[in-house]
Amino acid sequence: MRTFGVFCKHPRPGHVKTRLAEHIGHQTAASLSAAFLDDLTLQFRSAGERRILGFWPAESAGYFRKFVRIGFSLWPQPEGDLGTRQAAFFRETLQSDGDRAVLIGSDSPTIPREYVQLAFDRLEDFDCVIGPATDGGYYLVGLRHPAPGLFENITWSDSSVLDQMVRRIVAAELSFALLPPWYDIDNVDDLRMLAGHIRAMTRSGQTHPCPLTAAVLDNLRLVE
Repeated sequence: MRTFGVFCKHPRPGHVKTRLAEHIGHQTAASLSAAFLDDLTLQFRSAGERRILGFWPAESAGYFRKFVRIGFSLWPQPEGDLGTRQAAFFRETLQSDGDRAVLIGSDSPTIPREYVQLAFDRLEDFDCVIGPATDGGYYLVGLRHPAPGLFENITWSDSSVLDQMVRRIVAAELSFALLPPWYDIDNVDDLRMLAGHIRAMTRSGQTHPCPLTAAVLDNLRLVE
């Protein structure tokens, strides 16, 4: 079975996008985080054969129930660092030889739909697939067998995350494929780039995949 997963946090003011909040305020940062997730789930509501929303914290399940209506199952992320939680996701979703799982975060609302499809396709020939992020991390990871050691002892939120991950993949003697690079939204410069990207897509006649995000940016006067 092909499983597509999204990791996300309850978008409460003061608990999400704290670096952005220094520039745009906690309430707006939370609204932006919620819009990212709303846009991503709508865009990928048909991805794979099963879709899982890995949410945190566990007691916020009530907020995320609305996503069940568009085809997502809810899965509370366990305690532990990001590596522990990612390893648990793949352990949960890769239980048979034919299983394939792809996981993204909720910080890249413009990820092209075809990149996720390409990730699943690559997993037919490779053990692992990675989507490198422009900040030195990764925006997507996919596996066809559980490999918990890949996610251990990584310094998260560091510009060397991708390098650390690739070193672990090579050390584990796993084959891997790379997707095209993409970007996450973590700080105000990333937000300006997102606004410019949305503006460019609109003015070139393309339909961008994040209308709810664009609406929040419009209120910030970052998209015109």
